[in-house]
Amino acid sequence: MLKNEAIDVRNLKVVRGGRPVIPDLTWAAPTGQIVGLLGPSGCGKTTLMRCLVGVQVVAGGTVTVLDLPAGHRRLRDRVGYVTQDPSVYGDLTVTENLRYFAAVIGIPHRGLEAEVGRVLDLVDLHSHADVRVDRLSGGQTSRVSLAAALVGHPELLVLDEPTVGLDPVLRRDLWAIFRRLADAGTTLLVSSHVMDEASRCDRLLLMREGRVLADDTLPGVLHSTGAADIETAFLTLVDRSAAEDTVPEEATA
Repeated sequence: MLKNEAIDVRNLKVVRGGRPVIPDLTWAAPTGQIVGLLGPSGCGKTTLMRCLVGVQVVAGGTVTVLDLPAGHRRLRDRVGYVTQDPSVYGDLTVTENLRYFAAVIGIPHRGLEAEVGRVLDLVDLHSHADVRVDRLSGGQTSRVSLAAALVGHPELLVLDEPTVGLDPVLRRDLWAIFRRLADAGTTLLVSSHVMDEASRCDRLLLMREGRVLADDTLPGVLHSTGAADIETAFLTLVDRSAAEDTVPEEATA
């Protein structure tokens, strides 16, 4: 694994119900960038992210994160993970949730309140610090989940469709937070099935049926496909992949 890579995946295979969900994936993500993981629902995005945080059973291959095997105990406070569903406790206030997650990763008691205040600043939730999470809006709850993942200054953030269901203003605000984090050196892997979010990423990983269709910058993807927008580029890549899969064996001999 090169020093400028936060993630290094080699020949990853994941099988579910006897069917390969990820048949053979090799890919690396650079440090300090926003990498957009794009593709339709069911293409393997969440499975890949679960592999990166070490909670997915794999059938083969290796997954290295920050120079350690995925899921290693020394990554506990170095990797933040936000799932599609809220990953915080509804019957606790925002502050109580953040105190809990800070304690889980070992933030010393004397520095706990300062850390809670820091992440509240990052997600702009000081005004709701003492409100129970189950009384917040969907967008505010998403911010609490992000704040919990940010506790302890993680070097890598794995965010599974963090903007799904949010209105355009909240989506914009979350992406502004992501950009500030990347500019400060954090690596972010952000999954989405909304193709227009590609323009907010430094690099893209386009997936379909557990396979990589493209791993490039947005200009690179558009140039290689001759498309004017990312949705057209994705469809072009899908068509190319389908055509390659149907080439007769004698034609490739």
